[in-house]
Amino acid sequence: MEMGFDAFAAACCAIPVLVSVLAVRVAYVLCRSGLPPSRSRVPGLRCLIVLGSGGHTAEMMNIVTELQKERFTPRYYVAALTDNMSLPKAQVYEKSLIHMEGDRETIIENAEFMQIYRSREVGQSYITSIATTLCAILHAMWLIIRIRPQVIFCNGPGTCIPLCASAFLLKVLGLGWSSIFYIESIARVKKLSLSGLLLYKLRMADQFFVQWPQLQQKYPRAQYAGRLM
Repeated sequence: MEMGFDAFAAACCAIPVLVSVLAVRVAYVLCRSGLPPSRSRVPGLRCLIVLGSGGHTAEMMNIVTELQKERFTPRYYVAALTDNMSLPKAQVYEKSLIHMEGDRETIIENAEFMQIYRSREVGQSYITSIATTLCAILHAMWLIIRIRPQVIFCNGPGTCIPLCASAFLLKVLGLGWSSIFYIESIARVKKLSLSGLLLYKLRMADQFFVQWPQLQQKYPRAQYAGRLM
């Protein structure tokens, strides 16, 4: 009986310590938010690019074409499992680099394409979405642990939330560091998308960009990037 009480007392004492340590880690991560990733001996930065249906992929690929390819490499493209159009566009772009740079094997190794479970499909009931959301979070965590991206680019699709949350959690736990760059869609003129609002309010994004000046005035921590399309 006494051993059980001692274990309970020890657990009660440990919980406040763990909470305090976690709070310090969260504060540290938020303070470092926005700083450039630490220099690596490897010349390239592992880059995770989140694609989405509709205009999200077109906007993101427009951004990707402006990246310094030798700096942001290897590139990992991620899209929802039910999205059959986004990854082929990324594959076409990466194949164009093969013809431009001529080294087929090197360019292919610099890009990888993968899919992730969607948290909730359009029209899906909220009750059944609990299980699919849990599955998406676990899958996202597995991808982040496997890839260990140093940079994440996303611009609004719902699939970016579990990925960014997983990357943020690894930062808090000290198991990795990913600089998250969120670029709000140009279609968002007066208010942020749900994905953007969550990342903004929870301060998960290291850099948060909007494409309309009135959005920057409404959300002062965002940066006005001009129109990228």
